[in-house]
Amino acid sequence: MTSLICGSLAFDSIMQFGGRFSEALLADQLHKINVSFLVPALRREFGGCAGNIAYNLKLLGGDPLIMATVGQDSAPYIERLDRLQISRRCVRVVDDAYTAQAFITTDADNNQITAFHPGAMSMSHRNRVADAGQVKIAIVAPDGRDGMLEHARDCAELKIPFIFDPGQGLPMFNGAELERFIELATYVAVNDYEAELLTERTGLSFERIAERVSALIVTRGEQGADIFTGGKHIEIPCVTAESVIDPTGCGDAFRAGLLYGLTHGMDWETTGRLASLMGAIKIAHQGGQNHAPTRADIDAQFERAFGYRFQ
Repeated sequence: MTSLICGSLAFDSIMQFGGRFSEALLADQLHKINVSFLVPALRREFGGCAGNIAYNLKLLGGDPLIMATVGQDSAPYIERLDRLQISRRCVRVVDDAYTAQAFITTDADNNQITAFHPGAMSMSHRNRVADAGQVKIAIVAPDGRDGMLEHARDCAELKIPFIFDPGQGLPMFNGAELERFIELATYVAVNDYEAELLTERTGLSFERIAERVSALIVTRGEQGADIFTGGKHIEIPCVTAESVIDPTGCGDAFRAGLLYGLTHGMDWETTGRLASLMGAIKIAHQGGQNHAPTRADIDAQFERAFGYRFQ
């Protein structure tokens, strides 16, 4: 059961700031910021929302199909996808651009400041969902602006159920555009900050958004997640992580759990719990794709956390 993952493939430069951003930023001087953060630790990782989601879905035994655009420097990522046996037949190489790159700084409280160069991602609208063939479900994750708009329309026209996951791309769209995404989508998945921005820009409450889709999923970090579906509010507990190392990619791991649950007909309680577990597994490791539990490991951790097996 193939899951089409429309989103970015990117190289992440991840830096750790030992202090707190709140102590370095003066509230009354935000109009003229000139700050520098000392980041002794620097890593370059494989990332991007589509790459992270596909990686986690593969760990679960799912069948991810990435639809993305990469640049002239993409050979290491292409080779990695081949090693992981993740299909790249819908990954387009743009020869006159660089692959998208994120520069992420995390502070002692796990707050993040990110600078992002879109590069080839800006040409994501060149990809067509119809070229993917038969898929069970799709997700429209952060990507080029035009690509996100077109892929959402394509999924709706082809009657492919899809998750709208605006992520850090949400500020690119105005209220009317976001409301259109909601009308086209089958599900909407956002974190708590994005949820507030979504309601502010559209003028729609959580309840009204939930009425327009099969489910609205709002993640809340260590407070778990909320799923609004069918007039019900389902609270998903946070799974205690072995350690809290790096939040980069946790939301993507959560979304992989959603995709797996939806393609396998699980109820929302189990789907949300699996998604929560995947986020907890990820946060105990550096980067978005360095955790490597076996499927048996995931099964065992789920049973320990919730007292039953999810399949």
